[in-house]
Amino acid sequence: MNKPIKIFIVCLSIIIALGIIVFAYFFVGRAPKTENITWGVDFSQMHAEQLGLDWRQTYLAILDDLKVKNIKLHIQWDWIEGKKGDYFFDDVDWQISQAEKRNGKIIYVVGMKTGRWPECHIPEWSKNLSKQEQQIEILKYLKATVERYKNSEVILFWQVENEPLFRFGKCPWYDRNFLEEEVKLVKSIDPTRQIVISDSGEQSFWFSAAKIGDIVGTTMYRKIWVHINDLAGFYIDVFLPPVHYWKKAQIIEKFFGKKVICVELQAEPWAQKVLYEAGLAEQEKTMNLEQFKKNVEYAKRTGLDTFYFWGVEWWYWMKTRQNQPEIWNEAKKLFKIQ
Repeated sequence: MNKPIKIFIVCLSIIIALGIIVFAYFFVGRAPKTENITWGVDFSQMHAEQLGLDWRQTYLAILDDLKVKNIKLHIQWDWIEGKKGDYFFDDVDWQISQAEKRNGKIIYVVGMKTGRWPECHIPEWSKNLSKQEQQIEILKYLKATVERYKNSEVILFWQVENEPLFRFGKCPWYDRNFLEEEVKLVKSIDPTRQIVISDSGEQSFWFSAAKIGDIVGTTMYRKIWVHINDLAGFYIDVFLPPVHYWKKAQIIEKFFGKKVICVELQAEPWAQKVLYEAGLAEQEKTMNLEQFKKNVEYAKRTGLDTFYFWGVEWWYWMKTRQNQPEIWNEAKKLFKIQ
């Protein structure tokens, strides 16, 4: 056997061995059982209205019927600053005040990319600005927001942007340096609170998020629609075992000293179309009562101790508009025992 072939075989053997080690670490084993889990929900006024709901009624039902104490508010920039320099915080004030009355805790998501399609929510007046000009306006918006609510005891953490390093959605640009500038600004205004930076749970190892934020927020999706183009796509079950999240979280804790929490646990359908345009039959393909229960049990086996459900507006829509309260009632059991 000549020398080049020997070198090739040795290199291949090393690659295979490393692959087995990596696979064994991230895909084999069990996470330790978590005794006390904090359950919360993500809430978007915009999404509630897109579903045809009275968003205030929905929000109060979350607080008073579900008895939710932990809420992550997704606030859209274009809803707050429809006109340049004219900030409309009335609806957010109301959401904050209602949580305060009930001793709730809020993660406030602020920035350009704050979740829900199209992910980046840019006011019409700013769409034709240059990237640099847009960034100047975003910083002004962050400053106005944090200064307004920094004295509210209900604010638990600030989340700066939503999956800002993950290229998903209709966004004009992605800029890690600007994200760091945003975080620096928020900390300068409110040094008392930690900053959450979220990232994909399935397509990232969270290193960049851990370098920038104080807390890493991960997503957790189990059944999704994979979009190829406007004419093609397919449904898949995400194959990652629960221990995968625990192992990655241990790396983040060991090397960065940061905690990992789940800021989006799938609890609504992921359909071919946006949810408010998808029929019930299509919705059932990725979410129903059985799948909801499976996702909860899966989350419990990840070793993480904090989860925010993604889909509470849809639960309420199913309960009040479709006469299907099963998921709403099942979720109520979780919040009752906290």
